[in-house]
Amino acid sequence: MKMELRFRKDRDRSRKYEAAMKAIGGWVLRIAVVCVLAFGVVWYLGQWRSVVGDSMNPVLHNGDIVLVNQIVYDASNPKRGDVIVFRPDGNEDLHVYMKRIVGLPGETIQIKDGKLYIDGKELEEEYKTTAIEDAGVAAEEIKLKKDEYFVLGDNRMASEDSRSQEVGNVKKTDIEGKAWFVISPKEHVGFLK
Repeated sequence: MKMELRFRKDRDRSRKYEAAMKAIGGWVLRIAVVCVLAFGVVWYLGQWRSVVGDSMNPVLHNGDIVLVNQIVYDASNPKRGDVIVFRPDGNEDLHVYMKRIVGLPGETIQIKDGKLYIDGKELEEEYKTTAIEDAGVAAEEIKLKKDEYFVLGDNRMASEDSRSQEVGNVKKTDIEGKAWFVISPKEHVGFLK
């Protein structure tokens, strides 16, 4: 009888131990999944970049810290008006640029008399910009290839953008993502327009 009681106690302990191990294993798995998901969200939606210069005033200011969505263009194409983060010619040695897309693949771009023309029609922009005094390479018509975008800073008098040969047209493969939220300093915090 004592032997049978002892066997039952050992069996009950073994079952409790197995149940505890299953519960712990379940929690470990859940925590691992949450950590992987959190890492993915932060990596793809929460990468931050610092704004260098005043070429995007008044939307972005020198020193602003901006969150960059790195997966949005895996599911869709960049749109006119998006503020993108890119490196000219994919050059990793250069700092990242933040500019607004004004020209889309296949379009013809030209700047004349201080106005931006897309396929011969003046572009009506819904965001605040300064006047264009220097047309740069866009004084002549530029036909964008199927994977190229034409970008300008909103502060057009102080922007190194697609008008210069050093930057030129931006290939989709050189785009790191879409700038979407300013996280610092506190007076500039908010979604980009």
